Amino acid sequence: MKLARLAMAACALALGLLPASAAGVDKLYILYCGEAVGADQSRWSPGVNVGVPLAVSDNCYLIHHQQGWFLWDTGLADAIAATPDGVTAANGAMRVKRTKTLAAELDGVGLKPSEIKAMAISHTHPDHIGNVELFPQVMLYVQKAEYEWPGENGAPRFKPEHPVTLLEGDRDVFGDGSVMIISTPGHTPGHQSLLVKLPKTGAVLLSGDAVHFKDNWDNRRVPAMNVNKEQTIASMQRIADILAKEHAQLWINHDKPQSDAQKKAPQYYE
Repeated sequence: MKLARLAMAACALALGLLPASAAGVDKLYILYCGEAVGADQSRWSPGVNVGVPLAVSDNCYLIHHQQGWFLWDTGLADAIAATPDGVTAANGAMRVKRTKTLAAELDGVGLKPSEIKAMAISHTHPDHIGNVELFPQVMLYVQKAEYEWPGENGAPRFKPEHPVTLLEGDRDVFGDGSVMIISTPGHTPGHQSLLVKLPKTGAVLLSGDAVHFKDNWDNRRVPAMNVNKEQTIASMQRIADILAKEHAQLWINHDKPQSDAQKKAPQYYE
């Protein structure tokens, strides 16, 4: 009888009939990973609010699963915290700063970097990969197209010795549907987003930079800096389809008003 119940539970999980809690995810922490002010909002929304400054958030996300800890994005480099007033970036288009390091954020929830089991980055811009090497032995999930995209002066975007799993599409991180990497190219060649199914909060889709703030999402605007406009629009539609199917919330990483309203570590979402 016990074996029969286990078999039925396994079938139900495979069919997506069990709540997310049965799949192993129980906590999601939003970690402060920096902040920035852009001198011109139209950098992200062509032709709209030209010359108007825009403050943006920069978050990382820490997920606890029964199989271990998973980190999504690593934010601005911790070294920036040594300059309290911040530094200029993007050829002077932005002022970025970090008042607290990612290492300190992890310490605040009682974790050492070595305790992270796996990690992924939405894409390879500096405000998302700044601390990848804080986790030199942690498996990194990244799209093959992003990994092979040449960096500045043709340099590789990651240290070749860092453990990596190269993806060509979506990936079920823990094999139970609770944490899904979703391929959303357009902002960069191998951009990806993350779908997390929480037992109480429900499904949450972490945008990465598939969209930068709500007004752009509502109007399907594509930043001029994106590498492929058509892919960006297709990825936004894919996100919309997933939101509808999963009854999910969209958490937009750089949308400061939304971020300010969310609870941050050491508080967490269940």
